[in-house]
Amino acid sequence: MSRPLTRSRFMGIAAGAGLLVAGHGAAQTGVRMHQRRIPSSSEMLPVVGVGTWRTFDVGAKPEERAPLAEVLRLLFAAGGSVIDTSPMYGSAEAVVGDLLSAAAARSKAFIATKVWTTGRDRGITQMRNSMRLLETDRIDLMQIHNLVDWRAHLPTLLAWKAEGRIRYLGITHYTQSAHDELESVMRSEKWDFVQINYALDDRAVERRLLPLAAERGIAVIVNQPFGGGGLLRRLMNRKLPDWAGEVGATSWAQILLKFVLANPTVTCVVPGTGKPEHMADNLQAGFGVYPDAALLKKMIAEVAA
Repeated sequence: MSRPLTRSRFMGIAAGAGLLVAGHGAAQTGVRMHQRRIPSSSEMLPVVGVGTWRTFDVGAKPEERAPLAEVLRLLFAAGGSVIDTSPMYGSAEAVVGDLLSAAAARSKAFIATKVWTTGRDRGITQMRNSMRLLETDRIDLMQIHNLVDWRAHLPTLLAWKAEGRIRYLGITHYTQSAHDELESVMRSEKWDFVQINYALDDRAVERRLLPLAAERGIAVIVNQPFGGGGLLRRLMNRKLPDWAGEVGATSWAQILLKFVLANPTVTCVVPGTGKPEHMADNLQAGFGVYPDAALLKKMIAEVAA
């Protein structure tokens, strides 16, 4: 009986065949990944980070933590920095905090977390707890998760930014049904960041939200670039197209990430992973060239086929 070609199995086959050598070499030779400007400050941010939903929600056993420590080591070795987490991600904040502390790597990380509760006081309590779990007195990016009670939290975020407790403030949402509200909130206040879904098979944000972010000078973090995982799983059974070489992509994951990063409004993409081999693969999308308009059409047609 044939085994399904999962991403992990494909990565094992590719590594054995030597297909990943060039990708690993980028980090090993000291080449740093591409960076993009945060409009509100002109600070440069590496274009590929890591998301922690599900993958970093683990216990304290060394065998659970060791792969995640390697994920972060690979991220930093390639010149990456963005770690996206949230109080709603189980133990992820605590795990990130412990791993950064153990590796003395806090200065290498751009920590993005979220407030996800109602009421001003509960928001303050939750954000203070996030700082405790992340073992830091300053969060790089605090985001109001899914716009939950954003009017109550915004004054706190503005005050904490002025005090230096947070460096940037942002908003997030993951459903297309919320795009109208998200657009309204993006227009009504000055935000540093917005986090949204964007993938080759989920392009709704191209219509209004990405152009609006560019217009308003809001940095964009993209999550679920693999279509929630379903798109990547579907493509894994297909032969890598000949045109992948035009952008130096050696895997479907890299193709999907390079599609997202081809949009200049996207500042950073944070695919979630807890496996070092996946992190190493994802990171290669931060190097080399990105698709031009003609190649983007080929990518869209490939997924639609």
